[in-house]
Amino acid sequence: MTTPVIWEGPSWLEAATGFMDQALRHHGRERTGPVTRSRVRPWSALLEATTTSGRVWLKASSIHTAFEVGLYAQLHTLSPERVLEPLGLDTDRGWIVLPDGGTLLGNACPGDDLPGALERVVPLYAELQLGLMPHARALVSLGVTDMTPLVMPERFREALAAVRAFLERTGSPDEWAEFRAITALEPSFSARCAELAQAPGLASLDHNDLHPWNIFATPRELEAARFFDWGDSVVAHPFASLLVLLRTLQNTLEAPADDARVLRVRDAYLEPFEALGSRRELIETAELACWVARAARALTWQRAIGDPAPDDYAGIPFGRLRELLGTD
Repeated sequence: MTTPVIWEGPSWLEAATGFMDQALRHHGRERTGPVTRSRVRPWSALLEATTTSGRVWLKASSIHTAFEVGLYAQLHTLSPERVLEPLGLDTDRGWIVLPDGGTLLGNACPGDDLPGALERVVPLYAELQLGLMPHARALVSLGVTDMTPLVMPERFREALAAVRAFLERTGSPDEWAEFRAITALEPSFSARCAELAQAPGLASLDHNDLHPWNIFATPRELEAARFFDWGDSVVAHPFASLLVLLRTLQNTLEAPADDARVLRVRDAYLEPFEALGSRRELIETAELACWVARAARALTWQRAIGDPAPDDYAGIPFGRLRELLGTD
């Protein structure tokens, strides 16, 4: 796997450590152990350290996802109860220092306990999205990618171009056949985007990777849930957030899409939006938004892995587009 060389060097670690220490001093904390690299990927590096007030983390983003720093600051201003309070922000270098958020919901509520916990948590996320609707354009100005319905036909063409470049390097005859089938969907994709633009719900922030391991919460304090890891975020129809959430739940439960536990989580998410339309309208809109969002996920991955993409990740955007055919 290829990662940015800068994150591997000692001079970068020294600079990041200095920034972390400065942020800690500003909040009356002191580091009590070395700074270690806990994760390095093509789109971000994660450092961690112990302090006098618990563990802290520094996330460094690539230029393609550095918007997360400014977004985090905005989220904490608009909805401080739903995100961690940042200890330090550097928008120029794409650095953010965060306190330890505690227990991950996916770890706290394994197996059959997870659906019930999500039923109580996802309305809180929906309320966050409702509150962010008036700020959608401001979020785009921060660098969050516009994936709203009327823009998505162009985004679909961008995704096709990115996948075509990948297939020109490694594509098999079967993959090219699938790609031609995906390309043939363009008129239908544009028509569905136009339909989604007229459906209930205004544009808002879509976490775009919402799942139980991106949520801090415990069974006893579900109402205090906080959401993190916003580097995949886009501005889109809010219901697109269900794509990853419900798919992750299905995989965790080894259950089909129409499993009653999965549908209850979907309905719990939609409940705060009930003033926008009937239950049937909201469900139909959710299905439409999730279908369109597959192209957004392809581009999100392309943005994260960069070009040329590391071999471990190069085929993922194609995989996301293949979902439009129902073959993946």
